[in-house]
Amino acid sequence: MPIQFIAGGIIFFCLLILILGLFIVKQQTAAIVERLGRFNSIRESGLNLKIPFLDSVAGRVSLKIQQLDVIVETKTFDDVFVKLKVSVQYKILPSKVYDAFYKLENPHDQITSYVFDTVRAEVPKLKLDDVFVRKDDVANAVKKEISEAMNTYGYEIVKALVTDIDPDQAVKNAMNRINASEREKVAAEYEGEAERIKIVAKATAEAESKRLQGQGIADQRREIAKGIEESVEVLNQVGINSQEASALIVVTQHYDTLQAMGENVNSNLILLPNSPNQASEMLSSMVTSFTASQQMGESMKRANLKKRNKE
Repeated sequence: MPIQFIAGGIIFFCLLILILGLFIVKQQTAAIVERLGRFNSIRESGLNLKIPFLDSVAGRVSLKIQQLDVIVETKTFDDVFVKLKVSVQYKILPSKVYDAFYKLENPHDQITSYVFDTVRAEVPKLKLDDVFVRKDDVANAVKKEISEAMNTYGYEIVKALVTDIDPDQAVKNAMNRINASEREKVAAEYEGEAERIKIVAKATAEAESKRLQGQGIADQRREIAKGIEESVEVLNQVGINSQEASALIVVTQHYDTLQAMGENVNSNLILLPNSPNQASEMLSSMVTSFTASQQMGESMKRANLKKRNKE
């Protein structure tokens, strides 16, 4: 019985040691094992064994790519204060886990310090507009500076990106006003060009209308002149000279005009001479026209009579 008890105790003790000595390291993780306070080994992912009470897991480090966002406020070459957000992607080199764990206590603070130093050295060389255009150059400078420093501590800088550029609010307001003014200027130019086209088109249409109107008036006057010429020739044939014929035509047109105006029943227009001389002249013209009409009638009768006699 005592022997069995001792054997059971030994087995229990071995199982206890085995249980206490087993530990698991996750994927993309490395564990640092120390023995009696000194570095012993680096354990990779999977099931691992350590000696209880002698070995201890001092820490674990991630081998994944990590990202640190740093916001830096600085001044540009044209004295504009601006905030840059720099995102640094980094990871621990598997072959330098010892350096990453023991040589650098706080990698975030170290990387942040290098980012501040590089950004405040590069951005003051550039104007605000150039900062937006050449942000990749700033990011490359940050990556180069940090890579040279952090590689000593077992870190690889995968990429550095300038993800945001935020000028002072007053500067942004001014930039917005400038952009708005430029857009309004372009809009005004387009509106002015459209108005010019409309004016030119309207002027062209009016010019064409005036040309056609003038042509119509000219044709009308030409036909009137032809009609008067033919009328004078007819009157000359019946023995009325050109001067009397012209007077007769004028008086006839005068009465034709009065007749046309009188045909409008809604017209309230009254034409009266405005001086005694004009009334007298009008009366003389009427007498002359009546006399000319009589002579023309007699001449036409004589002409018809001669024609019949010949027949």
